[in-house]
Amino acid sequence: MRVHHLNCGTLRPPGVRGGLVCHVLLIETDAGLVLVDSGFGLRDIADPATRVGPIRHLVRPALDPDETAVHQVRALGHAPQDVRHIVLTHFDGDHAGGLADFPDAHVHVTGAEADAARNPSGRLERARYRPSVREHRMTLVPHTPRDSEAWRGFPSATELTEVAAGIVLISLPGHSRGHAAVAVDAGERWVLHVGDAFYGHAQLTGGARGLAAAEALVAHDRRRVRANHTRLRELWTSPEPDLLMVNAHDPALLRAARSA
Repeated sequence: MRVHHLNCGTLRPPGVRGGLVCHVLLIETDAGLVLVDSGFGLRDIADPATRVGPIRHLVRPALDPDETAVHQVRALGHAPQDVRHIVLTHFDGDHAGGLADFPDAHVHVTGAEADAARNPSGRLERARYRPSVREHRMTLVPHTPRDSEAWRGFPSATELTEVAAGIVLISLPGHSRGHAAVAVDAGERWVLHVGDAFYGHAQLTGGARGLAAAEALVAHDRRRVRANHTRLRELWTSPEPDLLMVNAHDPALLRAARSA
């Protein structure tokens, strides 16, 4: 499988030098295209007040049509209908806003995240899961990662064989109720997209206090966030040669993935 690393949403929060990105994977498989996350979409650009909501004043998204996944899919010579599946790390708008641009795609997510989006509990979840992101026609496919299928030290995982062999959904709750990581077998290496399990790689080495504070502010379960950091720090400080770890928002990791 060939993996493209896309930025589907530049973010410019105050105090974050160089800004942030919305790192999306576009995967070419024998059965069609697969996205991991979708970034912001055309509907977000058309109606940011409804679709993105008040948080747009904090993260200050560029909302550039050229950055949307659908535009970049076309730029690579494909049609939007070629995207057969989208695997979400979670349902936050900066990860799922572009879903409406691919209405024919099956959307894969953990069962816990699907339930949280449909039945939000508490003020944080009601703010996080904006109904407008899911109001279009969507085929939602929930999955329950199994404890019997651990993946490289992560206890619960499931291979999405109906999407493509070598795409693994890994339960990684903490940032949101059903947050997940997604591992992709790219042949010579695995690409592990950890979503919002951390915001910037400096968090894994004790830095980026501002990002850590922002992460804690929106975390569903801070204890689990810290536990996830422990395992991810192990991978970061003792890297496995056949594993490339990326996340959703670190521009340095996006640049490194593109040049690897």
